[in-house]
Amino acid sequence: MEKVIAVVVTYNRQNLLSECITALRNQTRNIDKILVINNGSTDKTETWLAQQDDIEFFTQKNIGSGGGFNTGIRIAYEKGYDWMWLMDDDGFPKNDALEKLLEDNANEKMCLRNCAVINKADKNSFVWKTGNYAGLSEVKEQIIHNFAHPFNGTLLNKEIIKKVGLPKKELFIWGDETEYYHRIISKNKIPFYTKATSIHYHPASAYSYKDDWDYNSNWKMYYYVRNRFHILKTRFSGKPLIALSVYICFLISFSGIIMVFQKTNKFKKLSFILWPVKDAFTNNCDATPSIILQRLAAPGKHNLMHYFQLKFIKGFVNQTSGRSIGKLKEAA
Repeated sequence: MEKVIAVVVTYNRQNLLSECITALRNQTRNIDKILVINNGSTDKTETWLAQQDDIEFFTQKNIGSGGGFNTGIRIAYEKGYDWMWLMDDDGFPKNDALEKLLEDNANEKMCLRNCAVINKADKNSFVWKTGNYAGLSEVKEQIIHNFAHPFNGTLLNKEIIKKVGLPKKELFIWGDETEYYHRIISKNKIPFYTKATSIHYHPASAYSYKDDWDYNSNWKMYYYVRNRFHILKTRFSGKPLIALSVYICFLISFSGIIMVFQKTNKFKKLSFILWPVKDAFTNNCDATPSIILQRLAAPGKHNLMHYFQLKFIKGFVNQTSGRSIGKLKEAA
C-alpha cells in the first residue's frame, strides 16, 4: 500500500496543534508518518513535540508558511512518501477525511485533491467560496470540480511535486499557497477538486480588507501587496502584459479601498504600499516582518520616499511593457 505522510506547519499555537495531531492519529485510514514543521515557535510547542513518540518534527527559524511548507514537502518527497497531506495547525480533519480523499481514483496521481474546508463552529458552512454552495447541507455531489483551498487538507502525490517543484519560501506568507496552487493548476494544467465527503474543519475567515488596520503593526499587508504580483505572473504564465495589467488594476482598486474604507492613516498607507510594489517589480524578497515593522515605525520615511518610488514604478512599467498604463488597459 502506498505511504501517506501528513505535513503540518505550526507557529506558536500549541493547543491548536495538539487538536490537529489528535485528529490525524484518529484517522480511519492509517497515516504512515506525521511530520510537523515548527517555524521557530516561542511558546511550549517544541517541548510538547519532543514528548510525542509518534511525531517527526523539524524546527527552523520562522520563515512563514511558504518556508514551512517548502521544508515539509521537500523532506516528505526526499523520504519517498507517495502522498503528502498538507495542513496548517489551526484546522483539523474529520476522522474519515483521508479515507474519503483516497477512495476514488486511487491510481490518479496527477490531480490536486482537497478536503471540503468547513467552519469548525457550525460544522456546515464553507469557510471560503466552494462552488455555489453556502454549506455542506446544500451539496448533492461527492466531488466539486475546479475548487480547492491549499493548504487546508490538500492531498498531493509525489508525481505532482516532481513536476511542479516546491512552494516558494521567499513569499513568506499571504499568497504563498495561492502561487503554488496556480503553478499546479494554471501553469501545469493539473486537474483539481474538492471532495465534499472529506471534511477539514477550520476557523471562520473573519478578516476583511475594508476593516481599518493598524498602520504601525500590520506587517502582513506588505506581503499581501507584494505577493499578488508573483501570483499573477504564475497564473498568467507566458502572458506578462496581462499579469501586469491585472496587477495595476488591483493596485488602483486597493488604493480606492484605502481611501473609502480606512479610517486612520490613509495617506501613510497609500505611501507605504509603494514599497511592496517596488519590491514586487524588482523581485526583491528580502523583507522580513522585523524589517517591515522598523520601516513602519520610521516617522515620515514613506512620505519622503513617495515621489522617488512612484517615479521608479512608472519607469519600470513603461520599460517592461513599452506602453503606457492606459494602453495596457486597452490591450487587456
